[in-house]
This record gives sequence, structure tokens and C-alpha cells, in this order.
Amino acid sequence: MRLFSTFYKEGFVPKSSKILVAVIVLCSSVTSTTMGYDGSLMNGLNILPSYNEYFQLTTSKTALSTASTWIGNLVVGVLFAKLPDWIGRKPSMLCASLITLVGVVLGTAAQGFGMFVASRIIVGIGAGFSSMAGPIYFAETLPIKWRGIALCLIFDFWYVGGLVASGVTYGTQGMTSTWAWRIPNLLQGFFSLVLLFLLPFIPESPRWLASVNRHDECRKVLAQMYTDGAVEDVKVQMEYQTITDSLNQAIENESPWKVMGDMAKKPTDRKRTLLMLSVAVFSMWSGNNIVSFYLGSMLDQANVTDKTTQLQINIILNSFCLVIALIGTASVDYIGRKRLALWSSGFMTIFLFLVGAFTKLYSSTENTSGVYATVAMIFLFQGSYSFGWTPLSMLYPPEVLSFRMRSIGMGMYTFVVQAAGLVTVYAFPIALDKIGWKTYMINGVWDVFQFVFVLLYWVETKGMSLEEIDAVLDGIPVTVGIEDEKAVQEVVTSKELM
Repeated sequence: MRLFSTFYKEGFVPKSSKILVAVIVLCSSVTSTTMGYDGSLMNGLNILPSYNEYFQLTTSKTALSTASTWIGNLVVGVLFAKLPDWIGRKPSMLCASLITLVGVVLGTAAQGFGMFVASRIIVGIGAGFSSMAGPIYFAETLPIKWRGIALCLIFDFWYVGGLVASGVTYGTQGMTSTWAWRIPNLLQGFFSLVLLFLLPFIPESPRWLASVNRHDECRKVLAQMYTDGAVEDVKVQMEYQTITDSLNQAIENESPWKVMGDMAKKPTDRKRTLLMLSVAVFSMWSGNNIVSFYLGSMLDQANVTDKTTQLQINIILNSFCLVIALIGTASVDYIGRKRLALWSSGFMTIFLFLVGAFTKLYSSTENTSGVYATVAMIFLFQGSYSFGWTPLSMLYPPEVLSFRMRSIGMGMYTFVVQAAGLVTVYAFPIALDKIGWKTYMINGVWDVFQFVFVLLYWVETKGMSLEEIDAVLDGIPVTVGIEDEKAVQEVVTSKELM
């Protein structure tokens, strides 16, 4: 037990701040690959004949097996919301990885449809807990310069997992045994093993350490992050003072029930909550889940019915989206969070309407050019989503939530994301089967609303520390750049409207 504590709790943190930042950024890159792998895994499995034949899938069964991971995620949002506050951010990521591995093993050994669904629910619990605890940790630990990149990479690497899964399912399609789907399922645990290996080399969140009165450890972590371990450095002392002053105001006499009450009643906390929830809903209801989980059905309707071709398109699409998401990540601190969301929403609205129009026009014809155009619009739509909403999904929520709200807020965020995702993942195959191309048109109308909401209500947060963002959202003037002063005025104006 002592060895376990030394290896995972005390760890072997690198002495160089640059190396430590690199290790933490690498951790952020692998935390979402399990979910990315899972999304593309189900895309691939739903295409594989061996998987469909073994479980004798119907439309309802396909929807349930695909949505079952989201059911597990819902459990996390309800039951695990305060756990990162109670046991720490780093132990939470450790628990998440272990839970995911249990689900992967059960899924690989599944002997029936019920066992397979149960395993995917467990995978959903682990992956959902990771997607909740990880962003909190990275937001609270990394310097401003790297915070945006690391948080964006969490969902950027969704496509790395997706690319690996699509390649694996493509490689196993020729197998006639159940290993055609068991091997892809087994390899889902690889990324959790990578995270287990990396955790001993990173420290605990300094803000969490300060919140539980472990101040010496807090200063030590700040020194490891900023000054190669020099605790007495002025920069470390200033950062420590800023954190402790903010926490003393934020968590004094706070209870979870009071925090949740303030999220509904207090104007500034209600503002934060609404901004966070808008990301949760928009990132799931943009239409991206149709492509992520039911690409095969979309291609069937577009008159691309060859299964090998569909698997090849799945690989190419994941590669394309990864590149676009990384471009969006590189741009987020230049373009800004709000402007990036607007560009992404605007373009994907246009392309989703075109997907619907081209599907209607060419799905029942032999017009090869029309089929190619439909596939091209699918690529451009998913690329537009990847450019903005993929990096913003894990960047914006922990930024706009104050420390006192962050754990509960991210638990709520996880619950709403998974609830919204569950609705779409379960409903989309039925909608595609019943109303076909009209599904895209309905979703496109929603995307118009999404664009307008971001335009009128979002607040820019680029270039600010978490404490400065708190001041902006509270309507308190801070010493920031011109754009951020505009953000302060925007929040003050919105508060007056509320």
C-alpha cells in the first residue's frame, strides 16, 4: 500500500518546469481518447457484419448499444460531482482509468447483448469521470500560456482515438470469428493504461491543495510548474498569494447545497452556469453525433453502401477532423473563444443544410457527382464542428466556472452533456430511418439558434488567469487588455438585463 501511495500520490515529478508542462499536456491529450475511440468504435462495429450477426441487431438494439456509454456518463454527473473535491483531482483521474479498464475487459468477454451493454455503461462511467476530473485538473494546474492548448487537446484527441478505432475495425473486418469485434473492443483500454503510466509524473492541483489547507504542497507545486522548483521565487509567491486570496473569498462557509442554490439564484453564478450549460448542449446537438456514431447510416442514405468503402471513409474523416481540430486549437488564443465558436457554428450550419439538400436530391439516383458532393458536405460539416466546438468543449466550461463552482459545475456539465448526447445518439438512427434527410434540416434550424445565442450572450476569456476571469464575470474591473475590458462591460450589461 505504501508503494502504491508513493507511486501515484507522491509521484516522481520532473524537476524541469518545461518537461513537467509537457507531461501534463500529454496527459490532457490521452484523457479523451477513450471516448473518441468509443465513438468511432461503435461506428465501425455497426458496419461490421460479424458484430451485427452475433448480437442480431435491430434498429432499437443498435441505438441502445451505442447510447449505453452515455447512460454510464449520466451516472457520473449525478453521483461523482463532488468526488474531485473530496479526494483530489489526480486520484479522480486514477479511479476513472481503472473503472474504464474493468468495462473494457467485460465488453471483450461479452457472451450476450445484455453483458455487452452493461460493459459499455461501465466504460461510460470511467470515461465520463475522466472527462469531468481531467479538465478541472488541467485548468487549475497549467500556466495561462498552456491552459488553452491543454484543455483544447482533450477533445482534439477524441479524433486520435477515433482514428485508431476506425483503423482497427477496418483491419479486422475480414475476420469471420467474434474477434472481429472483440479485438477493437479490447484495444479501447490502451489509452487508460497510458494515463495510468503518466499519473505518477504529475503533481496534484495547486488550487485544490490550497483549498484543503495543504499550503506548503501548493507552493511546491507552483514552483515545480513555474520556476524549476524554486519555492522562494517572487513569481511563485505572487501566484500563491493570488490563489489563496481568491479561495479565501470563494470557499468560506460554502456547502454544496449553497453553491447549487447560488447557481440558480445569484446573477453572476447564474451567468456562469448558463455559459457552461450552453457548451454542454451545443456540443451535443450541433448534428455532430449523427456523423460520429451513425456515419454508416448517413452513407447508406447518400447511396454509398459498400461496407469497405464506408470503413475507409471513416478513417479518412477522423484524420481530416483531427487536423482541423488541431488548427482550431492553435488558433484559440489568437481568435478568441467567442469568435471561434461563431465561425464554427456559422459554417457547420451552412454545410448541414447542404448535407440534407444533397441527400434528398441524389440519394436515389445514380449521379456519381451528386454522391461525391454529399460526402464532401459531410466532411466540411464535421470539419467545421471540429475547428471550434471540439477544442472549446473542454476549454470554456472550466474557465467560466469559479473555484467554488468548478467541481459541482463540471459534474453538472458532464450530466447535461451525456443527457443531451444520449437523446441524440438514441434518437438519430430512428429519425434517419423515419424521416431521412429532414433530420439534417431540423438540426440545421437548431444550429441557427446556437449561433445567435453565442453572438449575444457569450463572454470572451482569452489571455486571462482564472482569477481574472472571475473578476470579469463578477463585473469587477481588472488590469487586463482592451478586449477583456470589453468583456467586463459585456458582463455588466448582461447583468443589468437579468
